[in-house]
Amino acid sequence: MTGSGEQAVRSRARLAALLADASTGALGAAGGRVAGVYLRSSAPGLLRLAVLVGLPGPLFRPWWRLHVARPLPVTDAYRLGVQVVLPNAMATVRRYPQFAAGLPFPFGSVHVPVPGGTEPLGVLTVLRPAVSDSVDELLDRDLLARLAEGLGAELIALADGDPGAVVWDGEPLCVRPPTNSPAQATAGHFSWDPATSSVHVDDRLQAMLGLPSGVSAGTEATFADAVAPADTHRIRAALRDTATGKPPRTPLSLRSQEGTERLLDLWPATPDGPAPKVDGAVFDAGRAASADGAADLLPQGVFCLDRLGVIVYANPAAAGLVDRDLESLLGHTLWEAMPWFTGPPYDDHLRAALLSADPVHFHARRRTPGHGKPADDWLAVSVYPGADLLTCVLVPASRMEAPAGPAPEAQAPEGTAADGHSMAPLYRPIALAIALTDAVTARQVSAVVMQELLPAFGGNRLAIYLLQERHLYLAWETGFPQGFLGPFEGVGLDAHLPGVETLTTGRPLFFESMQQLAAAYPGIPLDADVGARAFLPLIASGRAVGSCILGFDRLRGFSTEERTVLTALAGLIAHAMERAQRYDSEAALARGLQQALLPRRLSAHPGVETAGRYLPGTQGMDVGGDWYDVVEAGDGLALVIGDVQGHGVQAAATMGQLRSSVRAFALSDRPPDEVLSGTNRLLIDLDPGQFASCCYLRLDPATGRAQIARAGHPPPLLRSPDGRTRVLDIPGGVVLGVDPHARYPVTELLLEPDAILALYTDGLVERPGADIDDGITALRLALAKAGAAAGRPGRRSLAGVADRLTATARHATDRPDDVALLLAARRPAPGRIR
Repeated sequence: MTGSGEQAVRSRARLAALLADASTGALGAAGGRVAGVYLRSSAPGLLRLAVLVGLPGPLFRPWWRLHVARPLPVTDAYRLGVQVVLPNAMATVRRYPQFAAGLPFPFGSVHVPVPGGTEPLGVLTVLRPAVSDSVDELLDRDLLARLAEGLGAELIALADGDPGAVVWDGEPLCVRPPTNSPAQATAGHFSWDPATSSVHVDDRLQAMLGLPSGVSAGTEATFADAVAPADTHRIRAALRDTATGKPPRTPLSLRSQEGTERLLDLWPATPDGPAPKVDGAVFDAGRAASADGAADLLPQGVFCLDRLGVIVYANPAAAGLVDRDLESLLGHTLWEAMPWFTGPPYDDHLRAALLSADPVHFHARRRTPGHGKPADDWLAVSVYPGADLLTCVLVPASRMEAPAGPAPEAQAPEGTAADGHSMAPLYRPIALAIALTDAVTARQVSAVVMQELLPAFGGNRLAIYLLQERHLYLAWETGFPQGFLGPFEGVGLDAHLPGVETLTTGRPLFFESMQQLAAAYPGIPLDADVGARAFLPLIASGRAVGSCILGFDRLRGFSTEERTVLTALAGLIAHAMERAQRYDSEAALARGLQQALLPRRLSAHPGVETAGRYLPGTQGMDVGGDWYDVVEAGDGLALVIGDVQGHGVQAAATMGQLRSSVRAFALSDRPPDEVLSGTNRLLIDLDPGQFASCCYLRLDPATGRAQIARAGHPPPLLRSPDGRTRVLDIPGGVVLGVDPHARYPVTELLLEPDAILALYTDGLVERPGADIDDGITALRLALAKAGAAAGRPGRRSLAGVADRLTATARHATDRPDDVALLLAARRPAPGRIR
């Protein structure tokens, strides 16, 4: 080896050591479980993960390379040069939905830029248990900053002062985190006699539970309290069920009073008396579950992984269940020892256990070559996370119901598809999940699937059917010949069709050619002679939603990875469709409620003309709490307009209650201040968690004298007969529903014949990023122009003026809020000539 080669090796070793030390230090400073360092790569705009501590590298492969332009916490920390702290999953979803969709587990994270001159060298990142939003008291941010600064200085020194030389282009180095002081793991047996309620324990369990030597555990109540005080009711119920021949399907996951993980397994003993006894075992994993083979006595399979995925302990039962000897398990990674335990479904479960503190339960299909044993069978897997180790428990599928769904196909070699094309552009569920978050209606969900899913897999046909009253109805289709799908509209669940059977069985169906499809379903109409088809069940939370059909114009195979991804995507689509259906139902209910609450016609008076307009928002629930009304008040008229905060059914319902309240006060001809005060107290008593603005005017049509009061509402506009238009200076009180003692001053004004009074809600004058006063000014100018164009209101209806004032809002495609407008004008006295 040349001198320069030796120097390069030493530099790389020194670089790896620096990165590992900084990551390990960050674990302690942030109380984390996983840490790593991203560095710049030789490719422009690309960060690469250089070191990963506490997580097997293969499980983090999708995040080995990140482009700095992507909206992720690591890239934001790099571009902006600031710490990014995400205390929990909720904060992550709000700020970085793509990152949250890729790691949908309850954890928090901290991302600190590593300074290096004009721009950062990289980012120090830590994944930690989730906490409340007030994370600062649990996080030493200054120490993290010092760690990052020290790492940056050492990296520049290592590169002889050249920050541009600090790059990383290889795979990440995976480092085992420092372990905590281990505690001895133990296991012990006991028996319970239901007839006498007495529990007897062996010496190991007696020591584990801290019982004096020679003393029994007492009754099942005292025994349960000694094992896990917080779960005594679960333990006692499980004991009683086991005595009746119904033991738990899997060991109970418990926690001791000291906080250590415990497993409790139960089984019926051979009866030797009038009542059957129950035998059981308690396993206390402690902090080093591999110590001394403590779980060797358990009948269930138990094995332990360190945080790099290496098997450090396995009991004989586990070796038997996976059909391997102990020597081929211990010291090997999970992926080497049990290759069938890898792939997208299982990787997600293991990531969840490594990143969060909650146990994970799932099914796995064991595949073996078969030599005297079944070629494959199902196992129920429970993974219990710890600070240093994962404890995995295996239970044969014969003890539980077999899982539904298709069996995994044979694993295709990584990087290939069944038809030989590259898997590099294989679509991942993350991108579709992000796009679906913005889809609200069923039509929008279907459009996202067409735009995102078809191009990713090279498809050219899509059909989505939704289930209604046990029949499937077409919600979206593209690419199929015109009219081809017509005969399938409204088919029942008893039809022998792949789109029906994929939903009723919950199993996706893949056909690599149209000949395969025709052979499986003789007589089925075909839309093409050549191509492939995939039929995916849309099932959300166990509820059938519909089915999705993907069409391809050429022969193609579906690799195991593609089948897994498509099945996962079907679940995402199903949940989005279910959400869209709920949205559509709620929107229809809210629209019906609002239409019922808004006045069908306004109260008429021979001396006053009125016109009202309402436009729902185009974003969100499409309905809100804006309303207007005209009510007879003694010998005059009351005009009212209001705006309830928010949108949806709740806002519409609150609006209806307020409208009824105002009408009741108006019909009794109460002064405007009393009307608003009474309505304010009613809203506070109802306590809907909402507030409302309102403007109320009582008009005497004979004299034009008006009294007006307002509660946090935009000021009215008045166009005089001579065309001058002004904003009325009306003192107001606070919005309704906030202060029970609020006062609402009354202002008097004179409404001349042919003058136009305009009451409106803020949706007509408010625009994102613009001052509301500018919007009011624009409306004032529009009213002056529209009033002049309409001629004398006594001769032409105010409807034209109202239409002109709302024309821009009516044609807007991005109207964020509701719009309400109420116009009023006094007609000239009969015989009066202007």
